[in-house]
Amino acid sequence: MRSDKQDKIVSFDNELLILVDDQDREIGYDSKFNCHRGKGILHRAFSIFIFNDQGQILMQKRSAQKKLWPLFWSNSCCSHPRKAEKLADATLRRLEEELGIQTDLKFIFKFQYQSPYLQLGSENEFCSVYIGKSNGPVRTNPNEIEDFRFISVEDLDRMIRDNPDQLTPWFKMEWERMRNEYWEDIVHYLNRN
Repeated sequence: MRSDKQDKIVSFDNELLILVDDQDREIGYDSKFNCHRGKGILHRAFSIFIFNDQGQILMQKRSAQKKLWPLFWSNSCCSHPRKAEKLADATLRRLEEELGIQTDLKFIFKFQYQSPYLQLGSENEFCSVYIGKSNGPVRTNPNEIEDFRFISVEDLDRMIRDNPDQLTPWFKMEWERMRNEYWEDIVHYLNRN
């Protein structure tokens, strides 16, 4: 699926991310580059799942320019708050930068994970997961996103079962937890909004 493009560079190796402890308490700052080197440094992050009125999930295929998990399918949007930036502001900023979407978001849960990618680096994140709803046009940023599509819950469950190696590790962890622990609340939210 194609969209109007927005070519602005929105992610930088030297941007300062928020380092946290295992309770998600802020303990300092370091560059995005350093946070993802080797086994990674634990830092704050977020993932967003956007649903449309048909209950389909907006999936993105990460840009070939990404250092970690290039060309892997993942959730609608994921990134990091920067130094002195609140999560609520960072999530809305990133939705606009990557997808051209503006919508309210609902926090679902947060979790900590660490996952290496080949010998190139790792994600080591305390990640907050959000959901939102949008039927508006999608304007992808090719520096961040190679492709996107809306997919039904059933087709996504099948994709994870049949082709798990095409998906980012954090996405699979988040989706499993959403389906097993939070699905009733998510459906209620989507039907109400």
